[in-house]
Amino acid sequence: MGSEMSSLPDLELFTMGMWSIGLGAIGVAVTGILLANTDLFLSKPETASLEFLETTKLKSLREEERTFKAGELWKKNGAVIMAVRRPGCFLCREEASELSSLKPQLDRLGVPLYAVVKEKIGTEVEDFQHYFKGEIFLDETKKFYGPHKRKMLLMGLIRLGVWQNFLRAWKNGYSGNLEGEGFILGGVYVIGAGKQGVLLEHREREFGDKVNLQSVLEAAEKIKPQAADTE
Repeated sequence: MGSEMSSLPDLELFTMGMWSIGLGAIGVAVTGILLANTDLFLSKPETASLEFLETTKLKSLREEERTFKAGELWKKNGAVIMAVRRPGCFLCREEASELSSLKPQLDRLGVPLYAVVKEKIGTEVEDFQHYFKGEIFLDETKKFYGPHKRKMLLMGLIRLGVWQNFLRAWKNGYSGNLEGEGFILGGVYVIGAGKQGVLLEHREREFGDKVNLQSVLEAAEKIKPQAADTE
């Protein structure tokens, strides 16, 4: 009887300890989720200068492959360029489709629409072309994703904004796959003709963070085409 009585305090202490651990774990989890939904742990983008981008070596993905410096893309008429995080991602396909909706206006301005990808896997680029109405090039050095390449890993899956983006793209009828590297974040650039510079640089903050289409058009309207004999 005495030994049973003496064991009751130990049981109560053990129970209280387990409750404390459980509540502590819940508190840590909740705090982690709250912090993950702030910008506190998001890596800050580093602005890409014209000099940094124009020397990037790109490869064409047509039958006749060629390698050239990216500056050729915007030398005469400027360019709008999408740095695609992953061609098979349904969020990237959504943004590509929306950017492509601007092509009539861009054509009137004489501004071409391009995209770059980090890798070419199977028919991923060809499949992406159904959503993107411009030529696509390979950026193996990933300079259009830098200078500081930012990644979003599993933390992205507990961000409310990411889930809202997932739901939006799904409701809009987009689908995709899991092929290829998809953690290095992408972006969109509007680059002026010649040495005019980078007029708009949108860096993806989280999965599905799209560029503002009106901002793209406004930046494209500022492009000053270069004369044919201008170097």
